[in-house]
Amino acid sequence: MPEKILEVSHVNAYYREGKTRRQVLEDVSFELYEGEIVGLVGESGSGKSTLCKCILGLLKEYDGEIRHYTKRPQMVFQDPFGALNPRKTVGWILEEPLRVKGGFSRQERREKAEEMLGRVHLPEDFYGRYPRELSGGQRQRVSIALALITGTRFILADEPLSALDVTVQAQIIALLKELQEKEKICYLFVSHDLDVVSMLCGRVLFLQDGKVHCLDEPGGL
Repeated sequence: MPEKILEVSHVNAYYREGKTRRQVLEDVSFELYEGEIVGLVGESGSGKSTLCKCILGLLKEYDGEIRHYTKRPQMVFQDPFGALNPRKTVGWILEEPLRVKGGFSRQERREKAEEMLGRVHLPEDFYGRYPRELSGGQRQRVSIALALITGTRFILADEPLSALDVTVQAQIIALLKELQEKEKICYLFVSHDLDVVSMLCGRVLFLQDGKVHCLDEPGGL
């Protein structure tokens, strides 16, 4: 049986508005397992961003339980250029989590960064390039490498294809599937593109008015 990655149990989430609390999520429960891609869809205001913030530990105003069974998830954002420090090289950006963590020599950090470039099918000479020198698809590959370098097996992907053209989208989808199959990476894939969700995801969490409905077959969208 696949290993459990995340368990969300009866979560209610709130935002403070003055002296009152506004409820955004209501009794949300689901589980994620290694090697699966689960879509998260819903209209604007349905609670998708709030749920992601709860999972990432960025929103504390909730009750219920969120339990991680592996390292904390990492984010891949919609805008890869905005997510990468434009003043630093790709190598510096990839090494930063290792510097923060500590315990790696300069050579070990570089070797790990170059290894990550290979895993997302970018040449080693990208190590010395700046984000402005890369295409949108290449920047998104760097963002994926940055998420993976921490050793996480759980990636929360927030509209990771919407800023890319159709051809590049297909390439990134192929990369996500490859990492899923080879390394058992689990994704929570947030998207408004139901065609992509139906093609990529094995299950879908549909959020409506703060409540979640789990569809075991994406074709039910």
